[in-house]
Amino acid sequence: MNQVFVSWSGGKDSCFACYRATLSGLKVRYLLNMADVHGQRSWFHGLSRKLLQMQARAAGIPLVQRASTMAGYEANFRDAVLALKKDGVSGGVFGDIDLEEHREWVERMCRQVDVRPHLPLWGLSQEKVLRDFIDTGFEAVITLAKADLFGRDWLGQKVDLDFLSHLSKLRETKDIQPCGESGEYHTFVTDGPMFNQRIEILQTRRVLRKGYWRLQILRAELRGK
Repeated sequence: MNQVFVSWSGGKDSCFACYRATLSGLKVRYLLNMADVHGQRSWFHGLSRKLLQMQARAAGIPLVQRASTMAGYEANFRDAVLALKKDGVSGGVFGDIDLEEHREWVERMCRQVDVRPHLPLWGLSQEKVLRDFIDTGFEAVITLAKADLFGRDWLGQKVDLDFLSHLSKLRETKDIQPCGESGEYHTFVTDGPMFNQRIEILQTRRVLRKGYWRLQILRAELRGK
């Protein structure tokens, strides 16, 4: 069985790619996350280490987190994968869907460390990915959203059919990717068929920073399903 790591953000696309990879017969050994230089929050999604560790425990898959500056991101990513290769990992799973520059980056990084890239969501319509994510039983909340597209009240809301409907209306007048591939919004997965426990969010704070609404999750707990 091919052993792989998943490039893990804590959001819906990396999680769904992990799930689809497992269904295809790949053995997911590690969740690999790149964090800021202090190792406290993930790059791009800004999720705390504690929240990512909760997801890893719920999924029963070890989390490997590597701190990095933005300038050193690629080198640190390569070093992290090379370390996983020593433990038998031969491939990486990525949640990219249709942005060619993202795929080119994935393939270039994997080529440099001689691992095989797997992109289970590649080429699917973003609407289908989002609907399949919901229909499969995953749950996620919106943790970051562009303020010119989403109001404050969307923070903490579930990615569900109501959200899909809102996206459809937005796309009538705005250039927006349904899965947020261009950074329109980010999510945090709290439950799903690959989790043995669910994450309950107990305390949050909403802040507006640099044109984005951000949900700071101050307290959360793992609960039984």
